[in-house]
Amino acid sequence: MMWTEAQEIPVRQETEVLVAGGGIAGVAAALAARREGARVLLLEKSVLLGGLATNGLINWYEPLCDGKGEQMIFGLAEELLRLSIRYGDHTLPEIWRDRTVPPDKTKVSPLKQDHIGGRYGTYFVPTLFQLLLDELLLKEGVELRLDILAARPHMDGERCAGVICECKSGRELLPAKVVIDATGDADLFYRAGAPCDQGQNYLSYVAHLWNTPNPTHTMKHRRWIACGSDLHGNGHPDNYPTISGLDNEEITRFVLDGRRMLLDRLRETECQIKDLALPSMAQLRTTRHIRGTSIMSEVDQGKERSDSIGLIGDFERPSQWYEIPWGTLYCNGFPNLLAAGRMISAQGWAWEVTRVIPACAVTGQAAGVAAAMMARRGVSAQSLDVKVLQEGLRSQGVRLHHYP
Repeated sequence: MMWTEAQEIPVRQETEVLVAGGGIAGVAAALAARREGARVLLLEKSVLLGGLATNGLINWYEPLCDGKGEQMIFGLAEELLRLSIRYGDHTLPEIWRDRTVPPDKTKVSPLKQDHIGGRYGTYFVPTLFQLLLDELLLKEGVELRLDILAARPHMDGERCAGVICECKSGRELLPAKVVIDATGDADLFYRAGAPCDQGQNYLSYVAHLWNTPNPTHTMKHRRWIACGSDLHGNGHPDNYPTISGLDNEEITRFVLDGRRMLLDRLRETECQIKDLALPSMAQLRTTRHIRGTSIMSEVDQGKERSDSIGLIGDFERPSQWYEIPWGTLYCNGFPNLLAAGRMISAQGWAWEVTRVIPACAVTGQAAGVAAAMMARRGVSAQSLDVKVLQEGLRSQGVRLHHYP
């Protein structure tokens, strides 16, 4: 049964670039667009920024290097890593701590957790990171709206004229020249009618557990307690269906079953539990992503791209890398709608590589710079000169190619 609703909606807060979603991709997009000179409004459905990295307690910043002592990822991805550990405990290997000197190649290890020569990645304190993200965005002049859901795009023909939102004040229309979908689920693209693909998720659940008295090093005792599956499906309960993460009843079951698994695990432990933190969002890896003008796949590993908008590494396979094509951030026929984060146009293992924190920051930064240029020039994604975009990204510290 369907019901048709008609109501008047107030129009508020017109802006140049509107970013829907305050995860790492959305934060990077908002910062990049603002630094490019645009007026920017960032919407977040929760009251805290950072997405899965913070609300989801997946507080591991995947490496920015190739496992051989060479840094590959720069720009906002590195800036945000440094921000995440500015005041809190962390596990950054010694060779990466002083960025005024190159890492000592004689001490390099391909391992992530080698405290001396490991890869350029770290655990961080998620709540501290959230506070610092607030401060950075406001200092840069990004307008923030929290506890507001970007419900659907307001389409004027092919053009997205703004976003219809739901919040405590009721329903609102927020107009914008360019909209960046950083929802993680391609909600705006999908509801605009853009071509999308959807994935399936294994049942998994991660919480943070403290069970050691008088800890002297927080990160040694604030540890993940993981139940269910890893990202490859190992540990997924027998006869339990995978889920798309795009249906509210599915998501509810996913979260409640994950918490039940955790409680069962805690009942079995013989250690006294000192404290426990639960994620405040569903820890879904793959839900829906766009089918863009370009589709990045595993065959693109190690290939140079003339239209690259950023270089990323493989978090599981040292030395492997991808140059992300500009066309993975938009769909033909949707001229002012851009994607950022885990919902860009990629498939297979290449999609897995693009969904982690550094890659989300890279695609977010690219979307933000592009959106500001599109708003200022009045051009579509398809007609934006990629060479001009690349110059803008270089000026913000982004590395585009593996071989400069």
